[in-house]
Amino acid sequence: MAVHLNDDERMLAELGYKQELNRTWSSFSNFAISFSIISILAGCFTTFGQAWNNGGPIAISIGWPLISVFILIIGFCMSELVSAYPTSGGIYWWASKLGGAKVGYYTGWLNLIGLLAIDASVAYGAATFFDLSFSTMSESWAAGYSLTRVFVMFLVVLLITALINIFGGHLLALLNNISVWWHVIGAAIVILILVFLPEKHMSVADVFTMRVNNSGGLAGGEDSGFGFWFYVLPLGFLLTQYTITGFDASAHLSEETQGAADGAAKGIWRSIFYSAIGGWFLLLAFLFAVQDPEAVTAGGGGVAVIFNQALSSGWAGTVLLIASIAQVFCTAACMTSTSRMLFAFSRDGAVPGSSRWASLNSRKVPANAVIVSSVIAAVITLPALVEVNLGTADAPLIVPVAFYAVVSVGVIGLYTAFAIPIYLRWRMGDAFPQGKWNLGTKWKWMAPVAVAEIAIISVYFILPFTPAANPFHDTFEWKYVNYAPILMGGTLLALWIGWHLSAKKWFTGPKTTVDLPAGVSGADEIAMEHHGRTAHGGAEHDWKPGDPTS
Repeated sequence: MAVHLNDDERMLAELGYKQELNRTWSSFSNFAISFSIISILAGCFTTFGQAWNNGGPIAISIGWPLISVFILIIGFCMSELVSAYPTSGGIYWWASKLGGAKVGYYTGWLNLIGLLAIDASVAYGAATFFDLSFSTMSESWAAGYSLTRVFVMFLVVLLITALINIFGGHLLALLNNISVWWHVIGAAIVILILVFLPEKHMSVADVFTMRVNNSGGLAGGEDSGFGFWFYVLPLGFLLTQYTITGFDASAHLSEETQGAADGAAKGIWRSIFYSAIGGWFLLLAFLFAVQDPEAVTAGGGGVAVIFNQALSSGWAGTVLLIASIAQVFCTAACMTSTSRMLFAFSRDGAVPGSSRWASLNSRKVPANAVIVSSVIAAVITLPALVEVNLGTADAPLIVPVAFYAVVSVGVIGLYTAFAIPIYLRWRMGDAFPQGKWNLGTKWKWMAPVAVAEIAIISVYFILPFTPAANPFHDTFEWKYVNYAPILMGGTLLALWIGWHLSAKKWFTGPKTTVDLPAGVSGADEIAMEHHGRTAHGGAEHDWKPGDPTS
């Protein structure tokens, strides 16, 4: 009996999988989830202080567009990969097919760790900004501030977004479509408020040349010299690198996207491109609204200080609330991406308890994967309960060091996972089977540039953010430590031990969950043939088991 497959199902079958998830997402919805996860109303708000303290306005006005170009190159390379291999495993699957099971194992875990850290950081950022919104609008709420209260709000955000993912079903795609417009209209409203309501604006010269070193003493506290330019300032680029991430969601949702070979590929690079432009204008609006730069620095470099300087409490609260709601959209989208990656990775048996995380509920949603992702996100954020004062007892400067560490883990995990298949594709050269959307011959220079950028930022983001985080410094205390290298290093060591003691004996890479035609030895061979499928004509194809010509 013939099995009727449309183009998407046929390509997925060629990659070795049967269609289990609902393929109801449009190309716009695929773009929407990556755009929502990038979320300029999240990253631009939550990590603005990282850039202000480590570089100042130049780390933002000049650093943002500069780093965005490199991220777009990374996105182009990934778009080509997802067009050739549109599967929920995405990054892990590409690495496995291009480099073998061992490479795929490490890549998948790096990707999963990065996604879990991004879940945690975005949810915690949302809680922080809801707290700021309420504090701006209510003096009594502000008086009751505590890290414990913020953490409880963080848990509430995780719970709400988990429930949305578990019970949302088809609603998820609609929510992401709404999220796009919330981000576009919300960002426009924030920009207009900051353009027209402040009494004065910072000069163009200050916006594009002012330097700040509020790192607690890195590079001697100087805002010039080798230490500033090559240590402090690059730490400020975490703003851009963190904000414009999570675009691999377009790959992880490719099994639910119609016309994925083209739609998912465009979803990646378009989400980066439009976010880079919108984010830059939004950040410039923040900078021009600064009334007193020294007060912003003394206040820890956060956007709330700028808004309170330039706006009435009502308007400042409105801006913060717009961003807070956007961050809930962002958290929900992050959770969707993480659960799909965990589902795909578990489907291939790479995660302890795989059968549980690869199971689907009645709505064809990996509910168990959503739940465990939420729990892990909560656990790795527990250090945020530790209060870190980078100021003095008389002039306290409470900085969420743990938050920035989780951010670093997310950035390092995700981008390192991105680099591996990009490098393997570059190494494969012309033998790589380009898909419907491809780079032509531009991969020859784009791929090495992408890998080099990722390697450099990964080194920077495990460095101490303040001298007190350096074990060899007189002021060293554990609460100041950027624990990103500890978590990443410990995880890699655990993976290395796990691979050599156990995983290499049973993990063979992506599995096949669909019966292949007779005469075909495996998914590898027919995956190389899928680019000639249009010769069959039409959107539907008859696949007769036992007939290799069908």
